[in-house]
Parts: sequence; structure tokens; C-alpha cells
Amino acid sequence: MKSHDGNQGAIGDASTIAPARPAMRVSGPMARQRKPENYYAESGLDRAAHLREPEDWFERLIEAGAARLVPVWRSKHLVAGMEGDPSKTGVAAIMERPGGNPRAIFFDTEEARALFDDLGEKNGERVFLGERAGIAYVAVDISDLDEEELPAPLAERGVFADLRMVGPVLDRADGALFAYARGMLTWHRRHLYCGVCGSPTQVRSAGHVRMCTNEDCGSSHFPRTDPAVIMLVIDGERALLGRQAVWPPGMHSTLAGFVEPGETLEAAVAREVYEEAGVEIENVRYHSSQPWPFPSSIMLGFHADAVTTEIATNDSELESAGWFEREWLKKNDGVDGFRLPRLDSISRRLIEDWLKGEVD
Repeated sequence: MKSHDGNQGAIGDASTIAPARPAMRVSGPMARQRKPENYYAESGLDRAAHLREPEDWFERLIEAGAARLVPVWRSKHLVAGMEGDPSKTGVAAIMERPGGNPRAIFFDTEEARALFDDLGEKNGERVFLGERAGIAYVAVDISDLDEEELPAPLAERGVFADLRMVGPVLDRADGALFAYARGMLTWHRRHLYCGVCGSPTQVRSAGHVRMCTNEDCGSSHFPRTDPAVIMLVIDGERALLGRQAVWPPGMHSTLAGFVEPGETLEAAVAREVYEEAGVEIENVRYHSSQPWPFPSSIMLGFHADAVTTEIATNDSELESAGWFEREWLKKNDGVDGFRLPRLDSISRRLIEDWLKGEVD
């Protein structure tokens, strides 16, 4: 058997899989204004919902010979190119390791059959993610296995790594596919029982529905993501950054918070900024969004202008907050312990675009 690092061509006859629909195209003014995608935002998948309905969907995909298995173990993903000293973490450290070139590992149909033979009854939920370039991708949760029980073919091909550690250096489409798989399987683990009556639930629609087994209830539960606003507040040549005590030493970032029921996104931005820093804002404007499956959010990014500038932090929210000059930030990221947020986060993107003068 051979492993497949990242995006490879189809194996076998994929004629039993419906052809992919064209990728979404944006034309006119929107095309000119469209920003590059954030990390984890574009997997290149056609989610192909029509392929979810047959009860034997997985067997059909395997029989077609054009599937890739995406193993997930305790929210970690199989990655090759992580050779070297595992005690050194962080994106730069990973790339500096001998052989450091992290690549997503997927299993082809032959490998999938062998892997399921090895797993026996311990293979967990399977979720059809979608189709890309004639290949169907299926996430499988193997979290019930202890580390020493992981089948040899997995260890031979790579290590299970946290997406937050390797995401910035993976192929963008593969990183987004991993994020999608992680989010779906996290949802499954958290919805084993019906939220209406408490009865066990069963998987339907290739992993995209969980159905209550209580005939008197019969509720259907669908994957959910929690909307959160994240915003960079600007005062001329200054930006408002905050710091939480639980973050890595020296790291400062934008403010953020969850959207509450009955609240618009713009109102959530204003409320969160005032609650966390005591600053009033105006001119809230949308920037972009980012899936953030840590564990299950969609981050909705904004810029806003300050109306007041005196800071009064909420100690339960922030350890500190302050106004930072544009030129100072350009020169001091990584200096004397000061750090901007991680490279794969939309918070970093909001800051970087402002530093480059790309914010109205």
C-alpha cells in the first residue's frame, strides 16, 4: 500500500460518483472586491449533498475506488513531514526540523479497507465531507483507540498533530478540509444524546444528521456552528489590542465574543468592545469570515472606529488592553516578548490588513 500526501489524482473508475458541480464564481464588482481567503476557509470541496442520502453511501464510494479516508484521532490529524525534535513547537520550529515539510495524509480505498479490518469494531463515526477533483473525502473518528492501539499503517505514514500547530504550513485546501473534518466529528461527539428528550441519537445522511431514537420524539439534529464576532477597533494611527491571561506570554490580539440571541452582528461588535474595554465605537464594517473549529465557531471579522478612547477593562474578560501605534506594531512583533496573534487566525489578518493600509 502507498500513502497519499495531500491532493492526488483519482484512483479507479469514478463513474459511479456524480460529476462535481462548478466551483463558485463571483463576477462583477464583488469579484474585484473579494479578498483572499482566510486559513481554513476554502477546501475546494463540492459538498455534494445528493450523495449523502443512500444508506450504503460509504460502500458505494469505496466500491467506486475514488475515495480518500481522513482519519481523525482525538481532534488531531495525520501529518507527514514532522521529523525532528518533537519538543520544539510552533510553526517556525516545525519548518526548521530536519525534513520539516508538513503534509496532510489521506488513505486511498485499498488502504481504507485494510485500515477498517485493523480497526474492527473500534472504527467510529464516518462523515462524507464532499468531493474534490473526482475524489470523495470521508472523515472517520478513531478516538476510541488508545495511542498504543493505533494500527501500524497510521504510524508508518505520519503522526497525529493538532491543526493549531501545523495549520499555517499545510496546503491551504488540505488545512481547510482538516478543519471541516474536525468540526463535524466534534459535533458528533457532543450530540450522542437528544437535546429534547435525552434518548440516544443515530447517524443519518452520511454523518450530517443525528436522529433521536425515541419514536415519541424523533427529533432531527443538524451540525451547528457558533457565530462569534472579532474586531479591530481603530483610532487614526492606533489600534486597540487586548490580552487574556490564558494566552501565551506577550501575545496581544483583537477583541472578540459570541453573538447572543436576538442580536445583530453590528450590535454584538459594539457590545463586546464596550464590555471588554469600555470603548464606544461606530462605523462597524465587515471584513471577512473564518471557520474556527476550536471547537465549533465561525469567526465574523470586522473593523470599527473608536468614538471614545479611554479604556476600562473588564478583569473577567481581559488581563490588559491598550492602544498601539501602527508603526510601533510593524517594528515590534516578536521583540522583547511582544507577539501578535497566530498566523492562521483572522485576528492576525484583521491587524495585518490595517498595518498595510488596506482598511478604509
